[in-house]
Amino acid sequence: MIQYLYLGRVDYSEALCIQEELVALRTAGRIGNVLLLLEHPPVLTLGRNANRSNILASDELLAARGVTLHEINRGGDVTYHGPGQLIGYPIFDLRSLRSPGASPPGLGNRLGPVDFVRLMEEALIRLCAEFGVPAGRICGLTGVWCYLRRGHLQCGRLLDESCGTEDKDAPLGERKIAAIGIHVARGVTSHGFAFNVTTDLRNFTLINPCGITDRPVTSLENEIPGPNILPTLESLAHSAARQFGQVFSQQVEFVESLAALRAHAQASAERAPEPPAPAAPDPDLPAPEFPAQDTPLQIPPEIERLRHRPRGVKDRPVSA
Repeated sequence: MIQYLYLGRVDYSEALCIQEELVALRTAGRIGNVLLLLEHPPVLTLGRNANRSNILASDELLAARGVTLHEINRGGDVTYHGPGQLIGYPIFDLRSLRSPGASPPGLGNRLGPVDFVRLMEEALIRLCAEFGVPAGRICGLTGVWCYLRRGHLQCGRLLDESCGTEDKDAPLGERKIAAIGIHVARGVTSHGFAFNVTTDLRNFTLINPCGITDRPVTSLENEIPGPNILPTLESLAHSAARQFGQVFSQQVEFVESLAALRAHAQASAERAPEPPAPAAPDPDLPAPEFPAQDTPLQIPPEIERLRHRPRGVKDRPVSA
């Protein structure tokens, strides 16, 4: 089962502390798999493989825009988080998950980190499809990408015959709608994805997103066809959780608050049986005696006769 909760807008430092707490609880087996869904104030995060040169703005400009900076232990390069972006932090134990279509049990069916990322991408691709937005993967690049086609309304401009190649169905370009980066420790994941919904895309000019310079970013607001009304982030969070449940073949359960999740963890700890205490020795029984390990062993005469030894010839004692 996947338990999920929507926290609204949460400061990035606070979200890191929440993740650490839930990772410890998941590692101890006091909670199940949890999907945190939330939104951040403007922040840049630098992953383990980040190159500082991919931050294009000066410290003064970042401060003027209220953008904070954090170096973290997830994979990937630099990423922007901000208002209008759905953030997902799956705290999952990979050992509890199986590859799609695999018949349990079997160690070979367990998910690895790369498989886990691919399934996260699949969940977000399906989320895009709910709104009529074609999306997919690009070989060698982690994340979810939208494909622009003729007849698609992009930023108020209709893309028509003059905008592309001869093939009417050929993609006109790939634009990144979701970034993904995770960390795995003792089989438990943290960090996750950032899905652009109504994000102010101008803030991505502060960086080379994920170190990629030849493909732009986009948002659901930009990509959604027609006059459809965008859902709220909270409503979209419920849709994202449902897609995670379908992709990972798990039931999903909404949890109202962190307090409720912590109460569940506490109840789980109280129900856990304590290990049995060693039995006390019976005072009426004599204490067992064990011979020393170096007690010599004399070969019995019967064995000597079977071995056709002459009478009176004895072997030297051997150690037991």
